[in-house]
Order: sequence, then structure tokens, then C-alpha cells
Amino acid sequence: MQDHRDVTLAKTLNVFHLWGIAVGLVISGEYFGWSYGWGQAGTLGFLITTVLIALLYVAFIFSFTELTTAIPQAGGPFAYSYRAFGRVGGAIAGFATLIEFVFAPPAIALAIGAYLHVQFPGLEPKHAALGAYVIFVLLNIIGVRIAATFELFVTLLAVGELLVFMGVVVPAFSWANFAAGGWSGQSHFTLGSIGGMFAAIPFAIWFFLAIEGVAMAAEEAREPRRTIPIAYITGILTLTALAFGVMIFAGGAGDWKALSNINDPLPQAMRGVVGTSSGWLHMLVWLGLFGLIASFHGIIMGYARQIFALSRAGFLPLVFARLHPRFRTPDVATVAGGLIGVAAIYSDSLVAIAGQSLTASIVTMSVFGALVMYLMSMASLFRLRRTEPGLDRPFRAPLYPFAPGFALVMAVVALAAMVYYNFELFLVFAALMAILVTVAVFAGKARSPA
Repeated sequence: MQDHRDVTLAKTLNVFHLWGIAVGLVISGEYFGWSYGWGQAGTLGFLITTVLIALLYVAFIFSFTELTTAIPQAGGPFAYSYRAFGRVGGAIAGFATLIEFVFAPPAIALAIGAYLHVQFPGLEPKHAALGAYVIFVLLNIIGVRIAATFELFVTLLAVGELLVFMGVVVPAFSWANFAAGGWSGQSHFTLGSIGGMFAAIPFAIWFFLAIEGVAMAAEEAREPRRTIPIAYITGILTLTALAFGVMIFAGGAGDWKALSNINDPLPQAMRGVVGTSSGWLHMLVWLGLFGLIASFHGIIMGYARQIFALSRAGFLPLVFARLHPRFRTPDVATVAGGLIGVAAIYSDSLVAIAGQSLTASIVTMSVFGALVMYLMSMASLFRLRRTEPGLDRPFRAPLYPFAPGFALVMAVVALAAMVYYNFELFLVFAALMAILVTVAVFAGKARSPA
């Protein structure tokens, strides 16, 4: 077994790779998942929710970049919280991040299956999702530079396809369509609309979820203090523009209610505009897969690095810190996360607990992990500013302390709303976190990730 101090990742990623990872990790959120928010809040209510969540993410990313450039390690939030709060803080942030990144891929894999089912009605979406796991787990093991180059390629295609989608449906856009029943199915705002807006928070977060995963590639980045800020800032601006463009044009192109509980809203929105036999529709289905693949592939990279970092620091068995002898990638960690994702795809237990679709349940679990990680990261930023004023910070959070403070408060509000509207799933999340953190802190052989 390799000594944990000798287990290091090769620095092969440039700024274009990192931008591709930043956007690619998230871009599937523009293709599916978010439209469930319409079912909770309506188009107008969800628009307001999304504006607030977008502000949260902009403030968070500009603040988070300070931590990523100052402590460029594969553990990302785990490493920052460990340094700020010790073993318990590191374990909370690390396992929250792990839950976020392990639960996001099965939701995306199910969407890949749904898109393929449009073209091949006889293909069971869950079986297609399993096939996606096999292919992209292997690709991630082959090598990080190959994986990141592929990520950049499919991300560029996915961005282009979203622009094509908006161009094709814009002639049919009508604000009257978008606003019809826009307050949780009602024509006018009521107090009940506020509840729908809070309930829609996880689906607004899905627009941006996982962009923080670039931090887990920091150890493999060339000149991380220069390239990571560029990747993060350009990435969040790209994603914000795409999120609002897709949501508004899709909602105004027809009956948005028909899109509010399905995994392939964009093909169905385009179908209503150009018809079933149009070449535009078939192009969207096929190229739309690239957006899902970009996020699926990128988040596999992320969870593998998180498992690797937790193992290297002694919070998971050291076998997960093994690197492939030829490709120098965390192969055991990559396979382990894939097995958990496949188990989630074929499990109906989350559906029974939450009383909602499997995709929505998995998205909600992933968002719980993300929000806890955001809280720990912003808390770590404040604490390290106080305890380590001399820490080399190549990038400093603008508008400190107001920007990270806003991100922290918004994350608390979002988490409280999530708990209220998804209490049963929160209990599952909390129990899982309690078991993982307790075992890691009291039974693990902790070694500082720094």
C-alpha cells in the first residue's frame, strides 16, 4: 500500500480545462431537474427563487475562490474546514461534499436514460443509466488529462446546443405563456406563493449545483492561484446567463405546466414549437446528451477526488487513496462512488420516504449536502481570516465580509426551507451524516490533509 504522503496527483490541467470542468459540472442543471421548481412555485415564483439563488452562488463563488487558491488541495471544502475547525469540522464538510457529489450523478444518469428513451422507446432508462456509469467510470480511470479534455469538448457542445435551443424556440416565446398561472398555478401572488417559492429552492440550486467541484481539481491544476479564479468567475457568469435564458424561453414557448414534472423539458418544449418530426428536435435530443454527459463525467471526477482526499486523511479506509499504477488516478475511489450511484438508481426507498419522483428525491439529497458544505466553507473563510491573517491569499474575496456573509445567511435560509419542506429526506441525510462523521472521527486514523 502506498504511504499517504506519497499519494499525490499529477498537475496537468490548464485554465481551459478548469473552465470546462466548472461549466461542465453544472450544465446538466440547465437541461433537466430545474423544471420541477415550476411544479412547486410556478414560473414567476420560481423566477424570483432563482434570482435569489443566483445571487447566493455569485457571492459564494467569489468568496470560495479565496479558499481554493490559498489551499489548493483535492479535498476542497474538506481541507478548508479541517484547517479551520479541526477533525470534526473537516469530517462534516468532507462527508457533506461527498453526499452532494455521490448523489448528483445518479440523478443525471436517470436523465441520460430519459433522453435516450425519447429516441429508443424500448430502452429502459435505468439500464441506460447503468451503462453510462460503466463508460464514464472507466474514462475517468484512464487519465485526468484525457478526462478533462473530453469534459471541455462536451461542455462546448452543450453550451452551443443551449444557444441553439433558445434560438429555435424564441419565435414562439410569449410572456403571456410564461406568466399564465405563474404563482404556484394561480394568476395572482398570494401568501401561499411564498411557500411554493421556498419549496422550489432545491431545484433553483440545481441550476448551479457542483460548480464548487473545481476545487477538487485544484491539486491537478497548473498555476492554480492564477487559473482557478479565472475558471470560477467566467464559469459562474456563463452558467447564470444560460440558466435564465433556458428557463425563460422554455417557459414562454408553450404550456409550461406540461414541463414541470419530467426529466426532458427542453426536447418537449421544442417539440411543441417545431413538431415531432423536425430535425431540430432530434438534434436537441442527441446533442442535449452532451450537456448531461458533461456534468455526469465531471461530477464523477469530483466525487473520486473527495473520496481520495478523505481516505488520504484517514477518514475513510486507506484503500480508497490508492492511485492506479499506470494512470495515476484514484481508481478504487472512482469505482466505489459509482457502485453507490448505481444502487441509488435501482432503489425505490427514497421515493417511498419522500413521496416524490426518484430524480427529485436524489436531487434533494444532493442539495442537502451542498448547503451544509456551503455553510462550512463560508464559516471556514471567516475563521481563517481571523486565525491565519498571514496565510498567502492570491485571491481575496471582494466585498469582504459582506459577500461571504450574504452567502452564509442565504445558505442558512435555504437549508431551513429545505428541512421544512423535505423533513423525511432530511432525517435520512442527517442520520447518514451522523454515522459517517462519528465513525470517521472516533474510529478513523486522522492525518491532516494539509
